[in-house]
Amino acid sequence: MSADDLKCLAQEFRADLDVQLAGDESSEFNLPRRDAVATICRRYLEVLFPIYFLSREGDAPGATACRYLEEIHDLLTSQICRAVGFESRRSGKPAPAHLGDCAEEVHRKLLSQLPDLAHLLATDIEAAYHNDPAAGNVEEILLGYPFIEPVTIQRLAHRLYLLDVPFIPRMMTEIAHSHTGIDIHPGASIGESFFIDHGTGVVIGETSIIGNKVTLYHGVTLGAFNPLSKDEDGQLRRGQSNKRHPTLEDHVTVYPNATILGGDTHIGHHSVVGGNVWLTHSVAPYSRVIVKDPELFIVNAGDQSWSLYGGI
Repeated sequence: MSADDLKCLAQEFRADLDVQLAGDESSEFNLPRRDAVATICRRYLEVLFPIYFLSREGDAPGATACRYLEEIHDLLTSQICRAVGFESRRSGKPAPAHLGDCAEEVHRKLLSQLPDLAHLLATDIEAAYHNDPAAGNVEEILLGYPFIEPVTIQRLAHRLYLLDVPFIPRMMTEIAHSHTGIDIHPGASIGESFFIDHGTGVVIGETSIIGNKVTLYHGVTLGAFNPLSKDEDGQLRRGQSNKRHPTLEDHVTVYPNATILGGDTHIGHHSVVGGNVWLTHSVAPYSRVIVKDPELFIVNAGDQSWSLYGGI
């Protein structure tokens, strides 16, 4: 980033602070706000999960959900206007004409996809119930399992990402990341019946492709391997044009702390990748990838003698 870029960014933040202090919500210099995006995420979860909230006394059935959908509309359209305006100024390009109408169109397209997103959520819950014997019922999964929030939010953010909305999709997934320790980039493509067991420390990169009925455990990384591909001008290739992260086909299971790297790495369907595996090349369908048992030295507390266990 050049000195001019830094100066421009500093001016943006100063302008945003000035309009906040002035209370001018209509100013073109307002930046997208993390608290507003967090509210969008929370209201979206509450609309999809009625078990999370109760209607206010006297509300007609569904009134709470309608009110939350209206709040999502108002917040999302305003934040899209802020994000697109900021991106236009940042990139030196003119903002789209009728920015408010553009934001309304994005919201309309997103709203039409809510039934499909709700279906995907149902398949994720079903996958958790069928893959985890510790799950007593689906209500326990909804109320207590950490993967629900980041996966549900990521699926929504992914739709905004595909609609080329700047900033907001990544803000959404980072809010879910901060709550759960599960980091899923909004660019990642994830099929149905996806389950992350336990979840802490999972990282899924932007160009990852995950098929149907895939299960990951905690500490799994789907990351980039030597990602510094550059174009003819010497600039990093960014976004989906630079496939940096792996592809997992249907019915793949990846156990804790496995690391799978590289855009050319394909894990064939019905494969199992064991814990602590470091993998940077493709494997065929129905593969089993495991690390050799290590040599363990066990100290006897009574006589301080050593014994070798599990050596190859």
